Amino acid sequence: MPIDRVVINASPLIVLFKSGQAELLPRLFNEIQIPQAVWEEVTATKNDIAAQQLPSISWANPLEVTIHPAIAAWDLGAGESTVLSFALENPDYRAMIDDAAARHCARALGIATFGTGGAIVLAKQRGLIESVGDRLQQLRDAGLWLSEEVVSLLKQQAGEEV
Repeated sequence: MPIDRVVINASPLIVLFKSGQAELLPRLFNEIQIPQAVWEEVTATKNDIAAQQLPSISWANPLEVTIHPAIAAWDLGAGESTVLSFALENPDYRAMIDDAAARHCARALGIATFGTGGAIVLAKQRGLIESVGDRLQQLRDAGLWLSEEVVSLLKQQAGEEV
C-alpha cells in the first residue's frame, strides 16, 4: 500500500525542520496529521526553528487524540503514544516515528511505521530528490542519530549502494 497518509511524531518533525527538509512532507503525503501532544512538544521551545515554523505551515494542524489502552500499557511518551494510538485507530495512516521503544510497540501491535530516513528514501523513489546521501547527512547534522549500518541500508533501499 503506498504511503500517502501519515501521522508524525516530534523527532521527525524537529529534525526535518532543522535540516531544512520539512518542505518534503507536503510533497510526499496527501494527508499529514500531528497529534496535539506532538504539536506542543515541538512548539515548547520557542527559539527552535521547528517551534517557530510549525505554527505557520499550511499543511498540518494539531489534532486531539485519545491514547488507546493498548498503547498506554507501553508507558511511552505522550507524543509517541498519541501517534501510535491514531495509527492504530486509523490503519490507513502510517506512523512516522524514530523512537526505538515506540517502533517496538508498533511492531507488537501491527502498526505500520517508517522513520525519518525512510521518508528521505521515499522522496528519492518518488523523484523529489536526486540522492539520499547528502540528505541523510543533513539529518545527522540536525541531530538524528543514524548508524553507519542504517545509512548503508537506506542507501541500498534508494538504489544508491550495493
